[in-house]
Amino acid sequence: MSVQDVRDYLSQWRLQDKVLEFEASSATVDLAAQAIGTQPARIAKSLTFRGEETPILVVAAGDTKIDNSKFKKTFGHKARMLSAEEVLEHTGHAVGGVCPFALKGDIKVYLDESMKRFETIYPACGSSHSCIQMTIEELETTTPYENWVDVCKIKE
Repeated sequence: MSVQDVRDYLSQWRLQDKVLEFEASSATVDLAAQAIGTQPARIAKSLTFRGEETPILVVAAGDTKIDNSKFKKTFGHKARMLSAEEVLEHTGHAVGGVCPFALKGDIKVYLDESMKRFETIYPACGSSHSCIQMTIEELETTTPYENWVDVCKIKE
């Protein structure tokens, strides 16, 4: 998948022109925040885990980390991240550009409550040099998510 695939996907909602591309890397929360000029917390990071039947993608605020007890209570098993190869296989996006848009495989998407404290957030758009600014409502509309979950805690 590519940024163009994400643009094509987002065109259903006329959001394709909001996709930003950078010369500098935006592959990590801190790099994305620098490239955009925002606080790291507003970066919507996509984390991929093994699921019982299909992989799980959790989109969460950039200043959080997975709370293992909350994750286990919500999903019924320990949080085990996918390898970079598995992430690409199941999402169609390489690590650093994983997003909840234009997903290629069978993967369940969940949105973490940690993002609801912001009016807008910045998820990646299929590459390690891209993102989009969107409202929580736009994220809900464009993402094929299962539910909102509370599986993160703010990093100390």
